Amino acid sequence: MKQAMKRVITVTPNPAIDLSYHVAGITPGASHRVAAPLSRAGGKGLNVARVAHQLGHPVLALAPSGGAAGAEFAAELRSSGVPHRLVSVAAETRRSIALVDTVGGETSIFNEQGSPLQPSEWQALAAAVVEALDGQGAGVLVGSGSLPPGAPADFYPALVRLAHDAGIPAVVDTSGPGIIAAARAGADLLKPNNHELLEATGENNLEAAARQLIALGAKTVLVSAGAEGMLAFHHLAPGGYWCARLPEPLSGNPTGAGDAGVAAAAVALASGVSDIPTILRRATAWSAAAVLMPAAGEISPLYADLENQLILSWKETL
Repeated sequence: MKQAMKRVITVTPNPAIDLSYHVAGITPGASHRVAAPLSRAGGKGLNVARVAHQLGHPVLALAPSGGAAGAEFAAELRSSGVPHRLVSVAAETRRSIALVDTVGGETSIFNEQGSPLQPSEWQALAAAVVEALDGQGAGVLVGSGSLPPGAPADFYPALVRLAHDAGIPAVVDTSGPGIIAAARAGADLLKPNNHELLEATGENNLEAAARQLIALGAKTVLVSAGAEGMLAFHHLAPGGYWCARLPEPLSGNPTGAGDAGVAAAAVALASGVSDIPTILRRATAWSAAAVLMPAAGEISPLYADLENQLILSWKETL
């Protein structure tokens, strides 16, 4: 009898309505005529859930939602078909704007900061996580994205503890002090990009920065490193790291590429995959496939072909 797939549970503490505008060339200071934007419920954890759901994996996306923008957020999420549970809050859900320059090949992103939640609302979100983890269906818990002002400093460490209490891995994709706190809590996988990693650790080289997170307690660190591809560091492999990259960089919209990589890693962990090179290959391929799509939260059907093109190597520490 085939075993049922375990569910990927995502938590997005600072979600947003994502608006993506495609512009045929951007001239600073000029007026631009654009088509109506693609509007969808977003935020990093929502993007993770969308990608996993697109490929047929069971998911549950958890997030707070409030105000008129929150109603729009909830309506779009219902129409998307992505399984979700929203916690009603008083604060207005923020918006995020992506300007995709189809001529210059660059994307500019404008993220609203988000509004503070009340202590009782944070407690309600935590209760929703506990309820989602109850039972046998959960395979991995993913915490993704920034925190709104006034968020509990231990929000991500608390998610790691809840996941471990439920006997499942914890994946965290955030920046700043949050990623340091998640490492100290023993997160099973952290997924910063190169800029976030260096800024959070204060190091000036990616390997030293990743090793700092592992020394603090993280088990695996996946790092998006631009043209270098994706790097994987593991606590049981102190002599170096793995690197996966395409022969040539892809052009397209990088918004959500990192989230697609997190989705790949989360699906692998929920499926019982622990081999780091396998997780790295999938994460790199799904991330690359997201670049080929017009908006965050989806990947191109070419993800399997892209995985076959990857160059995987082991880099020994000098």
